[in-house]
Amino acid sequence: MSADKHEFVDGDLLRSIEQSGVGFRVATTVLGLTVLTAWVLFSRQILEGLGVTGLNQPVAWGFYIVNFVFFIGISHAGTLISAILRLSQAEWRRPITRMAEVITVVVLAIGAFHPVLDLGRPERALNIFTAGRLQSPLLWDVSSISAYFMASTVYLYIPMIPDIAILRDRGVRPRWLYSFLAWGWQGTPRQQAVLGRAVNIMMVLVIPIAVSVHTVISYIFAMTLQPGWHSTIFGPYFVVGAIFSGIAALLMVMIVLRRIFRLERYLKQIHFDYLSRLLLIMALLWFYFTFSEYLTAFFGHEPAEMRVFYYKVSGPYAPFFWGMVVCNFLVPVLILAFRRTRTIPGIFVASLTVVVGMWLERLNIVVPSLANPRSGLPTGYYLPSVVEWGMFAGGIATFILGFVLFARFFPLISLWEIQEGRELSVAETAARLETYLPDPPAAAPAEEASP
Repeated sequence: MSADKHEFVDGDLLRSIEQSGVGFRVATTVLGLTVLTAWVLFSRQILEGLGVTGLNQPVAWGFYIVNFVFFIGISHAGTLISAILRLSQAEWRRPITRMAEVITVVVLAIGAFHPVLDLGRPERALNIFTAGRLQSPLLWDVSSISAYFMASTVYLYIPMIPDIAILRDRGVRPRWLYSFLAWGWQGTPRQQAVLGRAVNIMMVLVIPIAVSVHTVISYIFAMTLQPGWHSTIFGPYFVVGAIFSGIAALLMVMIVLRRIFRLERYLKQIHFDYLSRLLLIMALLWFYFTFSEYLTAFFGHEPAEMRVFYYKVSGPYAPFFWGMVVCNFLVPVLILAFRRTRTIPGIFVASLTVVVGMWLERLNIVVPSLANPRSGLPTGYYLPSVVEWGMFAGGIATFILGFVLFARFFPLISLWEIQEGRELSVAETAARLETYLPDPPAAAPAEEASP
């Protein structure tokens, strides 16, 4: 977007950048202290080892791996949804794509670090690069997440260049930062054409990469003979769950930011209506996959599988299992299936329950299977420690802090995409509709006059 068009910029979209004050400082201080406290707690694990956690034998995976799968799943909210909406040329996407892409980058960085927390010697994470085996899903996982993070970061940054140039030309501080990141953008026709091609290439690339990430994560579980994990359905099951939790997280972020930054003019009811319908569809898909998984396990009735089955359904983990069903299916379906309850507060409640329910699902996948080993050992137990709870709280605080810092320096809504949408004339929109709407019926031939 050229400098002579900067007068279109709505001031309320730049309020968080140009007028940050006490609220920003209080938020960053509280969140920063929360993150610092988490790392202080984690320092005990560095000094004393994994004995300060609740991890034991046979339950060697706990909160760290649960949160790893959970955060990586939420990352599908952004790049995947944004890319699909851009690819389908959905005009209503314009105010939400950037928020979705920020979710991906921030949450992906948090989730990818959790396996390192799970190591007694974190520096040994480098061994996967020096001594990794191509046969191991762990190496596939590291490769796919690294590719996804790089592609998502580029996919977030490229469409931001015109908006960064706007901040540069308005003299927003730090101007040197915006001048560097703008890459000399002047909004010339050639630059706009290059930008459009780059965005198109990236949105096609990130879709298969995003799908591969959670599929490969499922292989870490499914390629073992552990009861409750060895399943061919785990790949699509994990992808569906990731998109499900990602949409819920995106809706929560949109509702909160809409209230804080007064974005009612941009984030309208129609945006929440469309995304909530998609969330409802994903709730039904999640129930289908979950029902199929547990139904086949029950009818197989293998002793090792049934130990895990009853451990979840009627054993120690029954509250978490049925809480998962209520949060992921009953509550969202009852709220989102009816127009009267499909309001913004109702959507927020449904999204919050889905996020909680998907975390419970990850907990139900990881711990019960490890607590019931195939080797005939007694049932294990797992009780997370203060260190693990602290790192979980630190991860959530890091996510919120990442959004706060991004909103401080960059627009949460794409300025140039909003303007581009406004400039689409009625004639252009009608021409697009005519490309796929059925042709009008041909006029019936006049009846021949009777002799």
